Amino acid sequence: MRALLLIALMVCFSGPALATEMAGVTLDDQVTQEGGTVLQLNGAGIRYKFVIKVYVAMLYLEHKSSDAAAVIADTGAKQLIMQFVYKEVGKDALVEAWNEGFTANGSPEQLAALQPQIEQFNSFFDTVKAGDRIILDYIPDTGTVVTVAGQQKGTIEGKDFNDLLLSIWLGRKPVTEKLRDGLLGQ
Repeated sequence: MRALLLIALMVCFSGPALATEMAGVTLDDQVTQEGGTVLQLNGAGIRYKFVIKVYVAMLYLEHKSSDAAAVIADTGAKQLIMQFVYKEVGKDALVEAWNEGFTANGSPEQLAALQPQIEQFNSFFDTVKAGDRIILDYIPDTGTVVTVAGQQKGTIEGKDFNDLLLSIWLGRKPVTEKLRDGLLGQ
């Protein structure tokens, strides 16, 4: 009897518990992309600016991975969700943050080649408020579908753009290492 109780306790406490909520934001274990691809929650984290919580980011993949380079290189479907918890982030602040992330992680050649896509991406944004979600869906053979506050803003073709976009969180100079580690389930 003791052995069974010990085994039961070991099973219950043998792995990290999956959080279902972070900063008041519900984390779904899985999501379904347009077209029916089911993605699993890889990890999540909070983007802080100084001590202020700005958004909760969630990364969904077809196959979980804790390797940032492998996640970026993977040709499968991906989804990154940013749910804002701060009262308001203006368009200019969003675009500035995107551009800083692109510049920090892209080579000059890569940035030059992707400048039209970066400009198109930046044009999709306006002020976001607490509760709004930015959803960045990578769909193979389609591109990056951008949805802001429930409105699909457009699609940017090419995996090369999505690779650069994901590098903002997972690249050599991520927005924060703690957020990168959270998205990678570490």
